[in-house]
Amino acid sequence: MAAGTTFVQGHVTCHTNASGQHSILFRLQRHAASIRSYSGLNPLRKAELRQEAATTCRRGASKSSVCRATVNAIAVDAPPLENLETCPRGAHWQVHKFGGTCVASADRIREAAQLVCSDLAEQKVVVVSAMGSHPTSLIKVTDVLLNMVAKASRQDEGFLLDLAAIQEKHVETAKLLLVEGHALNSFVSRLLDDIANLKAMLRAISIAGMATEAFTDFVVGHGELWSALLFSATVKALGYDCQFMDTREVLVVTPTSDGNSVDIQYDLSNDRLDAWVRKNGAPEVIVATGFIAKNPLGQVTTLKRNGSDYSATTIGALFQASQITIWTDVDGVYSADPRKVPEAVCLPSLSYHEAWELSYFGANVLHPRTTLPAMRYSIPIAIRNFFNLAAPGTQISDVILDIQTAGFQTVKGFATIDHVALINVEGTGMVGVPGTASTLFSAVRDANVNVIMISQASSEHSICFAVKQVDAGRTLHCLHDKFNDAIRSGRIHHIEAIDNCCILAAVGQQMASRKGVSATMFSALAKSNINIRSIAQGCSEYNITVLIDGKDSVRALRAVHSRFYLATLPLAVGIVGPGAIGSTFMRQLQQQKEALGAEYNMDVRVLGITGSRQMLLSEHGINLEEWEEQYTGQAEAVDMARFADHLANSYIPNTVIIDATASEAPPALYLQWMQKGIHIITPNKKLGSGPLDQYLALRHFQRESYIHFFYEATVGAGLPVIATLKHLVDTGDRILKVEGIFSGTLSYIFNMFSQDKPFSDIVTEAKALGYTEPDPRDDLAGMDVARKVTILAREAGLNLELGDVAVQSLVPAPLQNVASADDFMQQLPQYDADLAQQVSEADAAGECLRFVGVVDCVQSSGSVELKRYPKSHPFAQLSGSDNIIAFTTQRYQQQPLIIRGPGAGAEVTAGGVFSDLLRLAAYLGAPS
Repeated sequence: MAAGTTFVQGHVTCHTNASGQHSILFRLQRHAASIRSYSGLNPLRKAELRQEAATTCRRGASKSSVCRATVNAIAVDAPPLENLETCPRGAHWQVHKFGGTCVASADRIREAAQLVCSDLAEQKVVVVSAMGSHPTSLIKVTDVLLNMVAKASRQDEGFLLDLAAIQEKHVETAKLLLVEGHALNSFVSRLLDDIANLKAMLRAISIAGMATEAFTDFVVGHGELWSALLFSATVKALGYDCQFMDTREVLVVTPTSDGNSVDIQYDLSNDRLDAWVRKNGAPEVIVATGFIAKNPLGQVTTLKRNGSDYSATTIGALFQASQITIWTDVDGVYSADPRKVPEAVCLPSLSYHEAWELSYFGANVLHPRTTLPAMRYSIPIAIRNFFNLAAPGTQISDVILDIQTAGFQTVKGFATIDHVALINVEGTGMVGVPGTASTLFSAVRDANVNVIMISQASSEHSICFAVKQVDAGRTLHCLHDKFNDAIRSGRIHHIEAIDNCCILAAVGQQMASRKGVSATMFSALAKSNINIRSIAQGCSEYNITVLIDGKDSVRALRAVHSRFYLATLPLAVGIVGPGAIGSTFMRQLQQQKEALGAEYNMDVRVLGITGSRQMLLSEHGINLEEWEEQYTGQAEAVDMARFADHLANSYIPNTVIIDATASEAPPALYLQWMQKGIHIITPNKKLGSGPLDQYLALRHFQRESYIHFFYEATVGAGLPVIATLKHLVDTGDRILKVEGIFSGTLSYIFNMFSQDKPFSDIVTEAKALGYTEPDPRDDLAGMDVARKVTILAREAGLNLELGDVAVQSLVPAPLQNVASADDFMQQLPQYDADLAQQVSEADAAGECLRFVGVVDCVQSSGSVELKRYPKSHPFAQLSGSDNIIAFTTQRYQQQPLIIRGPGAGAEVTAGGVFSDLLRLAAYLGAPS
């Protein structure tokens, strides 16, 4: 055996908890005082031994909660610990930090201690927070300590009850952890001494009626002291060499200029760490208090917000550890707040700068200052879930290691800051005047207001910046005072605040080398109908920041996240009218669901179905194979406002309502729905042919926004009539006339009508085949065709009202007011002679009768009438219930452009609606 090495025997202990999870504790027996656990042991051999022992242990662990296996190893002799003059810093140290929820009970402290001991690192430092809330004890120690100080300041004796509750929580935890013996007695004795000191301190505060910051810091830091004492005693009870570290003996800090944080005095802190090691040695495990420290004068203080995390990274820097692990109650850092964006993903890694940016913008990640000590020595920080050990967590490191872990990812995450006000300062007198910005922001600083974001136009005509909403009034007041003379002289026109705003940030260190990131982000917001009020981006391009209306916060976050993170285009659909067309559309959608995902990268979910009396809502999507059963059994009373809000506020950023009714009620709500950011698709003709001002208002809003209104199926069902007309107009062709047979019912009637068969018999036959409405007068009156003529006229550029269209009704005047459809059908044969004469005359002239709609763009008119056409004309060649439309334009003047095909029926109409849905998806980013 080589000199300086020793043959040692060790053991591995496998603990199995109630949920069946195993934690492996690997420890070498000490055969000489100079041997430290794992010292010099080859890492590969460590892993082999661990695996071998773990396998053995787990076989036995199925029968018992604890199982041990023996292993052999060769360890290198280490320097005698008692002769250390300085702390043996280096990569053999690892730091573990446990938050309050991780040490909230005896079971959790024990599990955390086992987790630390199972770490194969040679030496570990554990940093703990105060005990948090747990179902067995809802007391959150730090919060209670703060409340005690507040109560004492108000001379409220209730702090004594709080103090007793804290004492009870820690004593009961100690009894469960340490059972009986010296360790338990030692902890309880220390706890009672501290409680007595705190009681005296709080009585002094109560007498004075106030508490200084130093007094508050002294009281609040005790939670970490007790938690660390319990943790270290637990580790010792497991058989490990462990020392408790009161970080007030090591960490020296000074407050920052704003008083909201502290700076670490590294030289002093390193000296005190060396002194601590000379006194206590460098044991296998050190359990240190988080959150507390001292200033250079020796006064107790804290590390402020996120102080325990800051303590952990500072300790890691002082020991120059190889890794810092922050154990918490979430799986890691997410690409967005999962409470707002359910599709948010846990990021495998972040760079230090990305973590800093995300935390600044409110993401649930380390405080910006927390990463600074780790950055000093390039120490990776792992964010892990104590309650889900299988989750790999998020690693925060330098850029090179980040790219190796996560690859080249442009945008890592998105975050928002809500409740923000935008302060805007404008004036021509600001242009080219040095010092204006300096004066402005000095005034804001003197008002003790923090500026979150700044944006300035290159013309220097205006400066805008964001502050917290609660600071808006104070900011306006100080600026009006500062620039009073400039405002009176007109050099500054106005200073205003835009309230209830939100800041949205996209963060990614690789954005600097990728073109089009800003364009993609802005496009996603525009397509969700979200207006950007202000933009800020530094030349480093680590983040792109926009300011938007507060009401759009969640929708904006979902929109940009889905654009960058989702492989599919999500689309939430609401169906209004589950009748023939609506139900057929849902069947077609269900049949094509897989193809939509595979070919178009679309994820279409129906989140709501409503009729005139009841509605069915779903958060994540209705199963279209069972919608009828759910609609019958689970529906609730209809509430159209709630129906629209349900869609507008869903976590899916793209929403559309499909109005499959023929009612006038839904079209009256279209504009309101579109103003909520909801797209509209409909075969309903009532809006397109309704009051002109209502139609123009909706089209104006559509042009001014990114919200779409598709209505192809209003004319010709699934035939591309509207699309063709729009294409002709958009490409500069001049429309002269549009005429066609637009009614499938009347197409069938006049295709079958001849001298051999009376008109009333053909109508009876059509009614029996289901081609007509229940009351055939609805078809014969020509109003349905008139609505289609009005829609086409408006699409061609004519501002016609429905009443401007001349309609020749085929319902005899005496029968228009007959009480019932049956009475009408009985009396209709009395009027066959007139139409029989017309068909006879047309036939004699080699012509036929056709009921057509005409848009005459030259005369700016529309009409619906019974016309004669030569039997060689395309209109005379129809069969069945087909539609035919002819476009006469400047380009197609000699030979009109003709579209022909089925123009009625649930299948083809639903198909037209489906086609509009795909068109909408293409506009929103799906491949076409």
